[in-house]
Amino acid sequence: MERDVDGRPGAPLPLLVVDGANVVGSVPDGWWRDRLGAAERLRDALVGAAADGVPGVPGPLEVVLVVEGAARDVTGVPGVRVVSAPGSGDDRIVELVAAEAASAPGRRLLVATADRELRGRVTALGAEPLGPRTVRRPSPGRTGRPDGPDLPNLPG
Repeated sequence: MERDVDGRPGAPLPLLVVDGANVVGSVPDGWWRDRLGAAERLRDALVGAAADGVPGVPGPLEVVLVVEGAARDVTGVPGVRVVSAPGSGDDRIVELVAAEAASAPGRRLLVATADRELRGRVTALGAEPLGPRTVRRPSPGRTGRPDGPDLPNLPG
């Protein structure tokens, strides 16, 4: 779907690429006991980001969750496309951002990760890095993150 800032057809939606392993691993909530389930919970939480946006970037957004390792079997849902990395998730994210930067110059590209090296690599391609907390949204009626303990929300 394409639209411009005013909602007119033409410009592509901002693209948010999420480093699944890094974002899941940013909260020590036991994710290591069920990596697939943790990635699925993150995917489900990202549906809201696709519709509503993230702080500083109003929705709708195109959201791509990059998974690797034990989470490779996660499937997409409406609003969130899942890309399985055959090797390094970071390398796959860089490939996605580079391809998008080349095919849609001027499109707003966002990457959610805390990985400093990855942040540098995607920034060099024109993407804006976001912290993991930017995309971890609380469930209705909770003050914590959707797959973590009930903690106060902190800025990304």
